[in-house]
Amino acid sequence: MQKTQAVYNFLSGSGWLDLAGADQVSFLAAGEYNENYLVNAADGKYVLRINHDSQLGLGNGQIQYEYTVLKALEDSGVTPRVHRVQPAALGLGPVLLMDYIPGGPFLYDAHLEIAARIFARVHSQPVSPELLVQSEPVFDIAQESYGLFMRFPDHPLNAVRERLQRYYDEIMDLHLATEDEFASESMVIVNTEVNSGNFIVDGMDGWLVDWEKAVVSHRYQDLGHFLVPTTTLWKSEHRISPTDRLRFLEVYREESGLDTDLDTLSRRTEILERTILLRALSWCFMAYYEYTRPGRELRDEKTFERIRWYLDEIECFLA
Repeated sequence: MQKTQAVYNFLSGSGWLDLAGADQVSFLAAGEYNENYLVNAADGKYVLRINHDSQLGLGNGQIQYEYTVLKALEDSGVTPRVHRVQPAALGLGPVLLMDYIPGGPFLYDAHLEIAARIFARVHSQPVSPELLVQSEPVFDIAQESYGLFMRFPDHPLNAVRERLQRYYDEIMDLHLATEDEFASESMVIVNTEVNSGNFIVDGMDGWLVDWEKAVVSHRYQDLGHFLVPTTTLWKSEHRISPTDRLRFLEVYREESGLDTDLDTLSRRTEILERTILLRALSWCFMAYYEYTRPGRELRDEKTFERIRWYLDEIECFLA
């Protein structure tokens, strides 16, 4: 049975949506851990999201977690409105139903200020007590990264693992040297995966649509992740210039109403940029192993090409 037919069967049988037929369901997009299907229902367009795995180690609880995140952010106006969740849909597995948001792609050279406003809106929402917390982001990301690059003892790229180990040691030193920087910082909901493919833009409006790995932490996780070259080069060929970096941070500061001066905002963001480089390259190292093993259900050759490039050029990123 084609997956679109299975999606139609579930939505019709569950009563979630009124559909004229299976031709109202079409494949939309897939990531490393989820598939998304566009559904044209009688009352509008929706996305059915099918989960295959969890980056947070939540197993079948992953889809419920993402539902909880989206409910916490529903008043932000910059995230999809979520409607239903089912941890075990017949023939599909864990699924979530949310609004489809029309729009175009995000362009770094045109939409930096839109991204800054999206982050300001997200970070102003009340923190949900049901979400995972990373209160020491440098330390927490370093430990997550260590688990990624040490996951497979028989990984063939030993020299890359050794380089990641050395950089991990540098980030742990950075944690000890800078932990007081964040002692007085408020905690906010952060997305933690803000590559350009997760933004949708329509005119001057924008949305952030992928929330599978959100946590409660410091705002600098999102700001650093957005600016670091492993993010900007993932779906484009763009590197954010120093001038544009400061412009983005200044717009974010103004939109957020922060008392923090721009120099402090920039310094704390730079700490997380350095840290997130470790996480990004460690994930690529782990994913390289998984991509080169048989039986992977979701596989994107462009993603694998980018993974190989990042690992081949690791010194350029860490220099």
